[in-house]
This record gives sequence, C-alpha cells and structure tokens, in this order.
Amino acid sequence: MKKISFTPRMLLTAGLLTLGVIIAAVPKNTTKPYKLTAEQILDELKSGTQYIEPEQVAQMLVEKDPFLQLIDTRPQNEFDKFSLPGAINIPFDAILSDEQAEMFEQNVKTFVFYGNGTTQADEAWMLLRQLGYNNISVLRGGLNYWAEAILNPNPPAGITSNDELARYNFRKGAGQALGGGEQPAESNVKPSDKPKTPVQPPKGKKKKVAGGCS
Repeated sequence: MKKISFTPRMLLTAGLLTLGVIIAAVPKNTTKPYKLTAEQILDELKSGTQYIEPEQVAQMLVEKDPFLQLIDTRPQNEFDKFSLPGAINIPFDAILSDEQAEMFEQNVKTFVFYGNGTTQADEAWMLLRQLGYNNISVLRGGLNYWAEAILNPNPPAGITSNDELARYNFRKGAGQALGGGEQPAESNVKPSDKPKTPVQPPKGKKKKVAGGCS
C-alpha cells in the first residue's frame, strides 16, 4: 500500500479545521461581553501561546508555588477518581458561572486548565480569553500526556545527549515526588558523563501574570 506523505500545507489546513471545530463547539456567550474576536483567538490558538509544558507545571508543584492554581475541567466523578495535586474541579459547563467570576478576576494566581486531553481545556481557555483574561493557560497534552511525560517517562534509548538525560532525570524525579512512576531505570550514560549539578527543568517561555481582564 502506498504511503501517504503529508505536506506542511496539508498539516496546516488540518490544524485550522481542527481549530474551527473547537471554536464551533464553544457555546455562545449571551451574558458577558466578549473583548476579543474569534479571529484574534484563532491567531493565538495557531501560535500555541496558551500552552504550558508539563515540566513547568511539575516544577511549580514540587516547589509548592503559591501562585499556581490547577483547574480540572472534567466531570466531578472523573475528578474524584484522580486529579493533580492542589487542583480544583470546575466542569466545563460551569466555567462561566457567577461564583467563578470573582476568582478569575483576581490578579494574583495563574490558572492552568486541564482535562484528559486538551480539547475541553482549550474551550475553557477560549471562553475566558475572549472575556479578556490573561492569567490563564492550558496544560499541554492534558492528563494523558502528563502520565506519559511526568508520571511514567521512558528512559532515553541509545546514545543520549546530556540535555536528553537531564530532561529524563527531571521528569523521573518530579514524577516520584508527585507520587507516580517506578524506580529510575539505569541509563546507558557512564557515571562520569552524568550531570554533577542539580537537574533543572527544561527552559521555556515563562508566562507573565497579568491582571484579570484587560
């Protein structure tokens, strides 16, 4: 069977179609005025600026960052079975409720939405972003990717760079600190090649905490 190769244009088109489906799935807001247009939100979604990496969240949890507030957008029965440390449950259909407005309007904490994947968390992000909130993010990959990247990371295969080893060591250490994973597997890197300084999380864009609505 002939293998189909996807061109960058095809991938971009598929991505735009996916984003269009997400936007179409977001319920209409008839009670609060939007401050950003659908086109502006689409531009932000295409750039992926709403996402925060699992490593960044893991580091904040390990350090007990008081400014982090995780928000689980799944139904309560799923939240009760498993949730990330310190998370609160606000199901997607309650994200615009009046009792949540005061919390989102404060300018101290950074809110990170997550679900099993990212679709529903993206929708929650879109609703609040259209209302003008800036201190909101989405956990990249949701719980599915969290389990793979943090709780049970796979050790590097073959010859690895120091950066790859450092990333794995950080993920494994963070996963164990947060109650997941097994004991670290032996690395193929010689002891003399291992970093002698504490492993730091991979660097990424640090989001600036802004006020509630702009």
